[in-house]
Amino acid sequence: MVVETALKLDLGCGQTAKEGFIGVDISADCGADVVHDLRVYPWPFESDSVDEVFSSHFLEHVPGHDRFRLFDELWRILKVDAQATIVTPYWASMRAIQDPTHEWPPISEASYLYTNRQWREDNKLDHYPISCNFDYTYAYNINDRRYALSAEEARAHQARYYNNVIDDLHVVLTKKA
Repeated sequence: MVVETALKLDLGCGQTAKEGFIGVDISADCGADVVHDLRVYPWPFESDSVDEVFSSHFLEHVPGHDRFRLFDELWRILKVDAQATIVTPYWASMRAIQDPTHEWPPISEASYLYTNRQWREDNKLDHYPISCNFDYTYAYNINDRRYALSAEEARAHQARYYNNVIDDLHVVLTKKA
């Protein structure tokens, strides 16, 4: 009996690959399992072969004009209904702009709208150079206890009108057929 193990990738893992995931990074010095520049396509994985992806604090290092290619490549390697969790600094946090290696523009919830085919069609943007099709959900990481412990309505107001309330954006992309 052959037991298949799920193929799980931690893209841009740096020195902290997620446990149970194969670490993929550009640097051989960080201990990654697979050394590959994720800005070079295609990635060294078969189409429809990956069960799950995790990526923390990598996407913001990809130039804005190249993010569509990255999402298309992610869509290529994931199995249908597989998920990719992507963590980035929130656009209204100083964390998004403090690192000089971060690329423009910062990433927001709305950045992921472009990964959904129906949204692109509805908004007459289906001519954009992106073909992937994901559904997505998102959540926020708020470390400052003054905001994290606020009532939901107050927290929503703070997040909308104040900078540096939300530290990170956590997005889960689900590959659609």
